[in-house]
Amino acid sequence: MTQPAALSVQGLSKQFGALVVTRAVDLDLAPGARLGLIGPNGAGKTTLINLLSGVLSPDAGKIELAGVSIERLRPEQRVRRGLARTHQINTLLPETSARDNVAVAIAERERLAWRVLFQRRRWSRCREEAQARLDEIGLGRDAERLVRELAYGQQRLLEIAIAMALKPRVLLLDEPAAGVPSGEVSVIHEALGRLPSEVAVLLIEHDMDLVFRFAREIVVLVQGSVLSRGTPEQTRADPRVRAAYLGTRP
Repeated sequence: MTQPAALSVQGLSKQFGALVVTRAVDLDLAPGARLGLIGPNGAGKTTLINLLSGVLSPDAGKIELAGVSIERLRPEQRVRRGLARTHQINTLLPETSARDNVAVAIAERERLAWRVLFQRRRWSRCREEAQARLDEIGLGRDAERLVRELAYGQQRLLEIAIAMALKPRVLLLDEPAAGVPSGEVSVIHEALGRLPSEVAVLLIEHDMDLVFRFAREIVVLVQGSVLSRGTPEQTRADPRVRAAYLGTRP
């Protein structure tokens, strides 16, 4: 029996008034996929992520997670089905420790919410799991530091740790290197390389070095439409991509 795609998008469309921002997008991610999504500013990349995660509702099209339709589900329902995301701008709790930021996400995953703070044993278990997630992403030694004390690259890693604490089958990464100093981007790449092999990852990123090192396939989005899909080598060589985004240098 053929395994369903981890994420399948068919004919997804969205417009705001007369402005069409997503045009009949078809997109599949197999389990364990490493897919990069690139395109010029205004191509509709973040809009697409917002449609997939439920922040926006599509005007047309289908979204399936492991073969089950999710386009009518709210964002938190999609998270519980196995779809997690990070954001361009971090949404962390700056006056709270890195470990507790992750522990809160685990409590939310278990539907314990803030009442877990009054149940010491459950909160301790959440914090133990949070430590394990931080160890996996390379932040274990900084678990007790306040978020505001972390370097920006470390904060972006923390966001990924929080997303992984939700136990996703599909992870949407919206510019994880945005705002990260060039000297810290390698840390982001190393962390992405440690993500579980069974989790399908869709990466939006303007740092082309990071995209081409991480992705096995790349989708190019232009004016809300899929221009091309191929390996990094095919994408680099495609004259349409070079003209639309990568430039015309040989």
